[in-house]
Amino acid sequence: MFQSFTGNSRRPRQVNLSGRNTNPFAVSPSTRQPSSAQGAQNALIQAQQERLLRQQERDRLNAAKALQRIWRGYHHRQEVKSQWRQEWDCRETPNSNNGRNLAKPCQDATQALQTRSYDTMEDCLSQLRLLLQFASARSQVDRQRIHLFARRFCSSLEALPDAHTRDTWAPALLRLGRLCLETLRQSMNDIGGDGGRNDLLTLLITLSAIIPEQLALYSLNYYAVLGALTILPHSKGSVSWYDHNLLENAVLGLLQPKTSGTISAYAGFASEYLTIPDLPSHSGLLDTIAKGIDYKLLAKALTVTTRPSSDQDVAQHKTNEELLWLLAYFIFFRRMQGVASPSLEAPDARYVSVISRLLSNLADEIGARIDLPGDSQRRLNGVSSRKQHIDLPLPDFVHSEVLTLVNQQNISNLLTHSELVSASNVRNFQDSEEASAVASYGLMLLRVFPRKRDDIRMWLLLGSTPRQNTSNGQTENSIPAIKYFWRSASTSRVYEMIRQEPGAALSLLRPDATDAGFRRVTPRLENGSEDQEWRILLLFLELYTLALRLMDDEEFFSGGTSSSAEKLSWTRASALTLGQVRDLTIFLKNLAFTMCWNAAEISGSGSLETKAGIGNYFSAMSESSLGSRNNESSSDADKGFIAGMTGMTSNYIKGMVTGLLRMIYERDSRRNFLPKGHWLMTGRFEMEGFIPAVVAEEESRHQVQEADDEEDGIDLETGAGEDNIDAGALIGTHRTQQLRYVERLRLQQRKASRRKYLEALTPRLEILQNMPFFIPFATRVQIFREFVTLDQMRRRNGHIDADHWRFSVMHNAPLMGSDMRRSRDDIVRAHHARVRREHVFEDAFEHYYKLADGLKEPIQITFVDKFDTVEAGIDGGGVTKEFLTSVTSEAFSPQAGLNLFVENDQHLLYPNPAAVEERKDLLRQVGFKEGSSDWNEPIRDLLQRYEFLGRVIGKCLYEGILVDIHFAGFFLLKWALTGGPGAATKESGYRANLNDLRDLDEGLYQGLLQLKNYPGNVEDFSLNFTVTDTVSTPVYDSQPGPQPIQRTITRELCPNGSNIAVTNQNRLSYISYIAIHRLQNQPRLQTSAFLRGLGQIIQTSWLSMFNQSELQTLLGGDSSEIDVPDLRTNTLYGGVYVIGDDGLEHPSIQLFWQVMHSLSDADRRKVLKFVTSTPRAPLLGFAQLNPRFSIRDAGDDQTRLPSTSTCVNLLKLPRYSDAETLREKLLYAVNSGAGFDLS
Repeated sequence: MFQSFTGNSRRPRQVNLSGRNTNPFAVSPSTRQPSSAQGAQNALIQAQQERLLRQQERDRLNAAKALQRIWRGYHHRQEVKSQWRQEWDCRETPNSNNGRNLAKPCQDATQALQTRSYDTMEDCLSQLRLLLQFASARSQVDRQRIHLFARRFCSSLEALPDAHTRDTWAPALLRLGRLCLETLRQSMNDIGGDGGRNDLLTLLITLSAIIPEQLALYSLNYYAVLGALTILPHSKGSVSWYDHNLLENAVLGLLQPKTSGTISAYAGFASEYLTIPDLPSHSGLLDTIAKGIDYKLLAKALTVTTRPSSDQDVAQHKTNEELLWLLAYFIFFRRMQGVASPSLEAPDARYVSVISRLLSNLADEIGARIDLPGDSQRRLNGVSSRKQHIDLPLPDFVHSEVLTLVNQQNISNLLTHSELVSASNVRNFQDSEEASAVASYGLMLLRVFPRKRDDIRMWLLLGSTPRQNTSNGQTENSIPAIKYFWRSASTSRVYEMIRQEPGAALSLLRPDATDAGFRRVTPRLENGSEDQEWRILLLFLELYTLALRLMDDEEFFSGGTSSSAEKLSWTRASALTLGQVRDLTIFLKNLAFTMCWNAAEISGSGSLETKAGIGNYFSAMSESSLGSRNNESSSDADKGFIAGMTGMTSNYIKGMVTGLLRMIYERDSRRNFLPKGHWLMTGRFEMEGFIPAVVAEEESRHQVQEADDEEDGIDLETGAGEDNIDAGALIGTHRTQQLRYVERLRLQQRKASRRKYLEALTPRLEILQNMPFFIPFATRVQIFREFVTLDQMRRRNGHIDADHWRFSVMHNAPLMGSDMRRSRDDIVRAHHARVRREHVFEDAFEHYYKLADGLKEPIQITFVDKFDTVEAGIDGGGVTKEFLTSVTSEAFSPQAGLNLFVENDQHLLYPNPAAVEERKDLLRQVGFKEGSSDWNEPIRDLLQRYEFLGRVIGKCLYEGILVDIHFAGFFLLKWALTGGPGAATKESGYRANLNDLRDLDEGLYQGLLQLKNYPGNVEDFSLNFTVTDTVSTPVYDSQPGPQPIQRTITRELCPNGSNIAVTNQNRLSYISYIAIHRLQNQPRLQTSAFLRGLGQIIQTSWLSMFNQSELQTLLGGDSSEIDVPDLRTNTLYGGVYVIGDDGLEHPSIQLFWQVMHSLSDADRRKVLKFVTSTPRAPLLGFAQLNPRFSIRDAGDDQTRLPSTSTCVNLLKLPRYSDAETLREKLLYAVNSGAGFDLS
């Protein structure tokens, strides 16, 4: 019998219109071929086809049987369920004519039996079991039956509260709970205001009380349904109406019973309900929940659900927007319960752990949105993708709760009121679990709130001060936070492995990488201990960096001990021993070297398109952060995370490590405490070919940077520059502000990407710019000169000599006058100037300021006297030298009256910090209105002079001309730490510290030291967080000449600083603010202008190869003893002093060198300054002096004094006949300053 779905056995009619035989078993005679190779092949193919057709027919037959079997089963089940429904309806409605009238099976019962309970609980259980057999939440009629049973069941429990046995009822009630949740989900859109939802909510509340442990197994579904109900529009009479109180009780119903499943219930509550946006908009709901939950149980549950290795990790299943709300609710719940419970004043370990893990996933999100401009009322309304809301500020509730994390009391209490740092726990340092939790929390706060970075670090440090023991009233000494984290960090395996074996750093930073220089790769630590140890190390480095800024040299070298019996100050107690510092520098050196040398392996990519992050100050906004978390496809390696630590980018760690290394190196430079050669790492390089390799990397870096300059220029013109005005101050509409802000982030993104590519392309440059002390100073000077030569070749088309360059310009430059651009003559003319001897700086500024970086090209100077008479001489480089030294002498001299630079007590120069305010006072005297063009132009002119001076100093460095100018160390330090393309991030940039104040104002430095170490109550001094600046302004009155008057300006060091008193607890913050104001904020405009001009001539990345003392040596020459043999070897002779064919020197020349050997080093320096205008030798010897040291005869008059032409380093020496006369005349001329004679 042929099978069919209709049950009819009659074979259907087969109609074949193709004319082909459809019988698969029939074989056409034409297919029978004679036996041959070809025939056999065809037979095989045909047999295979026939076999396939037979199998297909069998498959169709079996499929038809399966479908019929399924259909019969489904049809039978529906019939049985229909019978069960009729039976259930008959029991519920005995007057329904045995269930035959089922058009509205439960409507009459709903009206008649709305509040009627079952006669016995056995009847109730029987009806429940029958209902569970057939009820489907997708059927509207079944949903009405479920509503009816819910009402009657609850009524029965009220009438017979103890009539049920849990063991008997539990399985059925659990199934009823699941059915109730599904019914509630399905009925959200089709039940009106008939109380249907209220019945279901009441049933859930009841079941939560009866079977909380079993129902907790389905807590995810439970709270997902309640969450969906919560966000429905809620108004009485609408289709979505429900009793608000019932919802609150249902939410809390599963959380309040204490059973073995309570933690699971809290986990579901956190994952599904606390990720709902904007719960505060539901009146009173969040406050009620906060009062009803147990915060500690919630924290315990979140500790599990936020663990990255857990299957329940919410970060893997929720969007960042949902995680933001979870974070905000958790902070809110702790705050609410902390008010009622003083024991929660200090953050507990679980709170710290949960916040840390959530922040690690949200740091980029919060950092990008917390300070966004615009209307804070623009909420997300269900948006789940970061790409759609990256330009929106944080919702108000989230914003306010997240900001409560940055609270001095909470952060200080993290250590002060924690058992982590009590003296009794010192023995437990090797157990780093708790230390890692605190470190993780601190690092995440630093990453999320980079603008509060110094405050957060300071609060962490202040939290380790001694505290009062309430049990006996005695003072309990807590160890400083630095010592606590140092002991944990220094005993970690990560620290020991990197310190002892330089190659271990790479395998720890990038476990799948191998270091060809070492035979083995260090295995990665297990059980997450590596992650914990890295976090402890990083927070220690953060805190120690701040401590070094506040620690004077005496405290640093004390090693945390004191010779007196007095109580140690906080900073002295925080000092490490010099041996510990030595070990720390070895660790930092190995780590920093690996991060620069193996940047490509660590980041996992050397592509220019590598995604980079902002975080930032820790890291910039990553490209991947613009998309939804669920759609991220890049790996941790692509994001540059170190050792698997989410958000800890290589740029952040490298910047912090190199910055700390520089700070310790500066201490060692001022006062050596480390062995000679400790800082060098030449053994890791092939020094023989190091300089050519560095030059090749610089050329590659220039090519990459040049390709991107045009794009950056467009970005800067549109106002998207990295150093542009803060987003909060942007002008324009709300949408325009946000677009500009996002564009600024994208520019930072591209720069970070380019920096990452250059790190992989130029590892030697990275080391030179971040850790220059790894390479000998002489080698770096040679590299600097090679860089300059390379730049000159590039800019001058291969013609380094000035005359050759001018010739090439005149004969090879294209004529450009026709299109309103410069002609050949204009190019040469722009580099030539007539300079009056009495107004060198003014004439130089007027003529050469507009050249900008064109000042790198050779310039021509014609000096004229006060009668406008041209001085004799040909500029072969000597007049240029005389011009530059004259400009610097006039501009930097305090007696010149320009007042651009001032001297400290050691006669070292730095920009006048009051220069801008003094100019403003003069403009006020004249009557100019602030902000007008007449007001802005003089201030702009002043800053342009600073910028021009920076170019002049850069020109001296560029041409190798030594100048006798001495700058203050803190000012030179800003040169070395200005960074630049390819340099480390701003973490290693200049940060004001207490020791630098000594170079600025010795009196202020000593006063702050006394304040820091004052043993009493500093409130007795009545200080607040304000500072007073003194401005000296000349006033022109009836008296001849200007009469200077002084005016004071009081400024707040922080918001509301005038109302914040300086106390023992915050005095370190006060000292830090004073240092930042005096060293950074007050001279910011002047210093920035000078460094901008300097950077136009000398690339800032070149300057970063030297520290402050090395820069002074590079600018003014070597301060070591004058090497007379070297000077003699590199001296040129003129006139009768020219050495003849016999190779013998003139007798007077021999006498001169005899006298030079006999002079003291001080007198030799005077002679050198007499001839070259600087008392120091060039860094690489007198062969580098430009122009060369020269001597020519000046007649045979024995009474004539020697004279010089300093512009060409020429000594005009008469032909003296004896050494005594030569010595006497030479010293007389040197000490009297006789005889500038330009010949």
